[in-house]
Amino acid sequence: MMKIHRPFTPRMQMDRQQAMWDAWCSGLRVGAVGELVGFDRATVRNRVVEAGGIRPRRKQTASRLSFEDRVHIEIGLKQQRSMSAIADDLGRHRSTIGREVKAHLDADGRYLAKWAHAATFEDARRPQDSKIESNPVLRARIVKDLGAKYSPEQIAGRLRHDHPDEPAMNVHHETIYRWIYLQPRGELKREVTAALRSGRAIRVPNKHGRATGQGQIPDMVSIHDRPPVDHPDGTRIPGHWEGDLIIGKNNGSAIGTVVERATGYLMLLHLPNGRGVEHVTAALTRRLVELPHDLRRSLTWDQGKELSQHKKVAVDADIDIFFADPHTPWHRPSNENTNGLLRQYFPKGTDLALHDVEHLEFVEAQMNDRPRKRLDYARPQELMTQLMLNP
Repeated sequence: MMKIHRPFTPRMQMDRQQAMWDAWCSGLRVGAVGELVGFDRATVRNRVVEAGGIRPRRKQTASRLSFEDRVHIEIGLKQQRSMSAIADDLGRHRSTIGREVKAHLDADGRYLAKWAHAATFEDARRPQDSKIESNPVLRARIVKDLGAKYSPEQIAGRLRHDHPDEPAMNVHHETIYRWIYLQPRGELKREVTAALRSGRAIRVPNKHGRATGQGQIPDMVSIHDRPPVDHPDGTRIPGHWEGDLIIGKNNGSAIGTVVERATGYLMLLHLPNGRGVEHVTAALTRRLVELPHDLRRSLTWDQGKELSQHKKVAVDADIDIFFADPHTPWHRPSNENTNGLLRQYFPKGTDLALHDVEHLEFVEAQMNDRPRKRLDYARPQELMTQLMLNP
């Protein structure tokens, strides 16, 4: 028996595109999306890249004319039926049908459903000036903050902090993301996407994990023996720190990171000669003794061999040191989050020994100048200064 192939209609094409975006937004990769909806890999990638990885806002709803509605209009016009009669068939007002026909007549005065439907969606794709594009002052501020490696959420939060009574200077972080990802190709697109933590030019589902090697630490004290580091109301007690190393190419280089829990204040350890015990011990002690005594309550570290001489650090820096359980990043949440942010400056797979003290000081200053959401968009430097002035 000969197989009968149904014609492929624009409505079917639209349904496939909606299915494609459903699959992409669910986290499937390009190849899997193509197999699911019947598009080749290149087609899926081209459409996703064109939209910046963000699903187009326009979707078919009951309030909009469907392709079948437009076919009914085309047939009704060919039968010389009135606009009112066609509107009654579709449950629409006659003015809706009149506007639709008037807007989509071709050069010969014909209404063709196929072209009317395609033209409607093409019109919807034409970029409209966003709030950011229509406000040069807002746009300049966002570009400046992206250059300082603020995240869109930090930028939006700080704008609300700095301009609480100026709606024109307030914008949602998703609006900033859309503005970035929907930039046309060019220098500005490269500049703003490079400033994002991911460095991606399109939005994609983000899955990540981290595994750390563990070492045997003599006489280490568990985090479970650490005194309370939070007040009863849940606020953090100042002076408690979390630390770890970020590792460079082939495990051959490292930078130490120490973060204060209450303020998010960061100190970087310069380790030009590697992450040996003696180097980490000296660098960590040197930075900790810079702090006032009241801000040296405790330090919680990952179980890495580099801190085998924790007793020496504890005595020399007059600070209590505790160790997190293996494979428990939530024991050091501030440090884990900060290490993720630092990868913008120190990408994985690179030689971290190439960064001198001056560059580490620059990165440290930038990080401590970033507004933080959990701090109501205050900057760590602001809060640390207050603590030092009013211990």
